[in-house]
Amino acid sequence: MADTKPQIEDKSKLDPEDELAGSEAPLLEHLVELRKRLIHSAIAIVGLMVVCFIFAGQIFDVLLNPYRSIYPNPGDMELIYTAPQEFFFTQLNIALFGAIFLGFPYLATQIYGFVAPGLYKHERKALVPYLIATPIFFLLGAAMVYFVVLPMALGFFAGMQTEEIKLLAKVSEYLSLAMTLILAFGVCFQLPVVLTLLAQIDLVNVEMLKKGRRYAIVGILIVAAFITPPDPISQIGLAMPMYGLYELAIWSVRMVEKRRAKKLAEEAAAES
Repeated sequence: MADTKPQIEDKSKLDPEDELAGSEAPLLEHLVELRKRLIHSAIAIVGLMVVCFIFAGQIFDVLLNPYRSIYPNPGDMELIYTAPQEFFFTQLNIALFGAIFLGFPYLATQIYGFVAPGLYKHERKALVPYLIATPIFFLLGAAMVYFVVLPMALGFFAGMQTEEIKLLAKVSEYLSLAMTLILAFGVCFQLPVVLTLLAQIDLVNVEMLKKGRRYAIVGILIVAAFITPPDPISQIGLAMPMYGLYELAIWSVRMVEKRRAKKLAEEAAAES
């Protein structure tokens, strides 16, 4: 009698490239995983906030350097606060800023850890180098603000003083400006990383980015106006580097496409 048992497919013979890790996990498991990642991120931020609050004075001193640069005589520099509790809450804001700044690589890792199980194997591999590039570009954006944009903007505003009208900045307002710009530039400098990563998983290509230049310019100007203070120096200071990063992304995507075409040609030659 012929064997009527159903043949069980040998899963070891399946192509791992086509196998989605965790694709059978129900929605509830994904929500549990998301909650776990959010809790871990929150614990990390709170822990770093405690540490940064202890060293708030040193962080404050570092953030003051761009403001000091506009005064040839350091004795002329003066910051004020106008409410009894204002400086305390300013220190809390400094601690939160320090926690986000220092914890950004960990937050990026948590995002990767949540997204990776839902990707193909080759897509997960593609994420790894960009996980390294993310904090590097974040630091580049922060450095752009700290050494170029912020001193330039402060110098412009300080140059508007007259004999009768002097600049007497509130400490909370200056730090809010500095911290907002640093974080905004750090996030916006992720543009080439994100676009190149999308090219790796074949969601964007060079022609698409070239055709979208005019829309990218409009979008960049809108983003710059939205996330920076309402002054032209900060907005132009963010918009110009972002457009440069967009062009860098086009070059990077072109390199990705060339490597992919070369790999396909080698595979076709090997099969023939």
